[in-house]
Amino acid sequence: MQKGPSQDTRADARTDATSSGGVRTDATSSGGVRTGDTPSEGGGRPGRNRVGDDRSAGTAGDDAPSEDTRRKSTGLSKERRADRKEAAAAEGRFRRGAGARKPSAPGLPQRAPVGDGDEHARVNGDAESARADGDAVWDDGLIARRVTEPATAGEPPAPDTRPAVQAPPAPLAYDAPLRARLDALRELVGVSRARLDSDTLAEAGRVLDEAAARRKLSGQHTVVAIAGATGSGKSQLFNALAGVAISETGVRRPTTAAPIACSWSDGAATLIDRLGIPGRLRRRPLQSPEAEAQLRGLVLVDLPDHDSAAVQHREQVDRVLKLVDAVIWVVDPEKYADAVIHERYLRPMAGHAEVMFVVLNQVDRLPGEAAHQVLDDLRRLLDEDGIALGEHGEPGATVLALSALTGDGVGELREVLGQFVARRNAPGRRISADVDATARQLRPAYVTGRRVGLSEEARDEFSDRLADAVGAVAAGEAAERAWRRNANRACGTPWLRLWRWTQERRDPQTARLPVRDPADEEATARQRVEQAVRVVADRAAYGLPAPWALTVREAAARGAQGLPEALDEMAVRATTPARRPPRPGWWPVAVLAQVSMTILQVVGGLWLVAQIIGVMSPNLGVPVLLMVAGIVGGPLVEWGSRMAARGPARRYGQEAERRLREAATGCGRARVLDPLAAELLRYREVREEYGRVTGAAPASVG
Repeated sequence: MQKGPSQDTRADARTDATSSGGVRTDATSSGGVRTGDTPSEGGGRPGRNRVGDDRSAGTAGDDAPSEDTRRKSTGLSKERRADRKEAAAAEGRFRRGAGARKPSAPGLPQRAPVGDGDEHARVNGDAESARADGDAVWDDGLIARRVTEPATAGEPPAPDTRPAVQAPPAPLAYDAPLRARLDALRELVGVSRARLDSDTLAEAGRVLDEAAARRKLSGQHTVVAIAGATGSGKSQLFNALAGVAISETGVRRPTTAAPIACSWSDGAATLIDRLGIPGRLRRRPLQSPEAEAQLRGLVLVDLPDHDSAAVQHREQVDRVLKLVDAVIWVVDPEKYADAVIHERYLRPMAGHAEVMFVVLNQVDRLPGEAAHQVLDDLRRLLDEDGIALGEHGEPGATVLALSALTGDGVGELREVLGQFVARRNAPGRRISADVDATARQLRPAYVTGRRVGLSEEARDEFSDRLADAVGAVAAGEAAERAWRRNANRACGTPWLRLWRWTQERRDPQTARLPVRDPADEEATARQRVEQAVRVVADRAAYGLPAPWALTVREAAARGAQGLPEALDEMAVRATTPARRPPRPGWWPVAVLAQVSMTILQVVGGLWLVAQIIGVMSPNLGVPVLLMVAGIVGGPLVEWGSRMAARGPARRYGQEAERRLREAATGCGRARVLDPLAAELLRYREVREEYGRVTGAAPASVG
């Protein structure tokens, strides 16, 4: 197809020369010739050079093409330009469908930019949009070159205007007191795993994990969540703070189905990844540089409704609220006193007041002084929930009234929020509040407010019970009686000793102590030993928290196993003497005196017999006196020896009782008292560790 000639049309006719080497030349209307690119080494299509526009009114030279040639080339150039424009439009539609930003039409609201999690997509999209939007600049990537390239190879390359790769933000650094509390909590969990169930320590383990994870992430950003009930206007407030319609608003409930993040500065991608928010739900604000600098470092997250009818929405709210650094609770005049938000969220999070904002939205719907009255009633409810209010410079929750629809009060919230973010201490305060909440939850497992421990009185009572169980008192009395019996045998009259010897021949018994008695067998009954163990375990467990009291009783029960048998074996060894009881030094004198009395009786008797048979002259006085002295002196010596033997016999019996009591006490200490003392010592150490977790002195924990 041919077009008519036109004087204003550029000449794009090309003349392919057939010179050696296969070089192609492009002839302009002014006769200038540029040499094209040589073929590639791979045998591909040779590159082409676009002919520059010749806007001068110069005339053709001698070798100018004919009128027919110009007319034909002009028609071809128009067709080519039309084809190129159509290809450019198709490429722009393809790239916009692939994720490049489409230029907004006049009168339509602008879409929010993507977040820093898609920074590479945003940069590529901007470049592709720039190429697709301009008709004068087009690049198919293969044949045509951009007209913005240098005209000659000798010109210097354009400077690289791409932004430099920013270094990752510095990780979060906790202060020394918080690090000490986290270390103490980690130690507390470690020593308590064997004594407390996993459910009791689950929250403490979660806090430690989240504190460690947050410490590795950016310390220059503060993640703040906007939470509220259905229809409270939290998404509208989210859009008002961002300056652009990011979160969808409407009358349909629920409107927000998934968390949406908006970051005011780069470097927060890992923080948003931790929240589980995908890249398609990450945005950047659209504000002036001054307004954006005011909230630099803020990562704002719009949450679904906490009272949504969809269960997954409520689960997402509960999950994200455990991960953010602070939270803005949005309430409205109709549902600000709803029991759901107060009992499920505000009251349990009372310890997080320093990282909490409570915003009364939609005050434009309240006439006159009604807004102040509702705000005062909201403060009253928060005070009943135990939430400290940050008034008069005191730390606590910030309570504000605003209207996200009209913008009234939004500037004040932005200013307060900017100051809050600029301090860069919200993550540490959030973790500290989590540790406080965990300490309050674990307090019943470590503190009861009563004095604990095993007193000396309880220890002595346990020893007395075991001594009574093994018959220590009866064994001492038996030893005392045996000692007296031996004394009577040694110091008694010969006639009494002869009679006792005759009795022993009829009923042979040794002078040693009996091994056990039926009464002693009853004393070592298993029931008495078990009763003694139960009593001392109850004394040791008194005042302890339930888990530790159970641990103490279990330790006592383990020690009671085999204790009666061990006491029996010990009693046998302790009550069986290795030799006869020792004799005091006066025993030989008493024996000599008794022998003397016997001799007097024998001499006196023989004297009388001699007088009777007439061998000696009659003289009854002297022999009778000798016999009376021997008869009376023998019992007197025996009685005196018995009186003198009471003291040594008593000491001997007490020594035997002491040995048995000490043996029973040692056995009970090794099997019962020492394990109880070890458990009580561990509890004291754990309670001191708990005191370090709470930040209080150990003495004030109980």
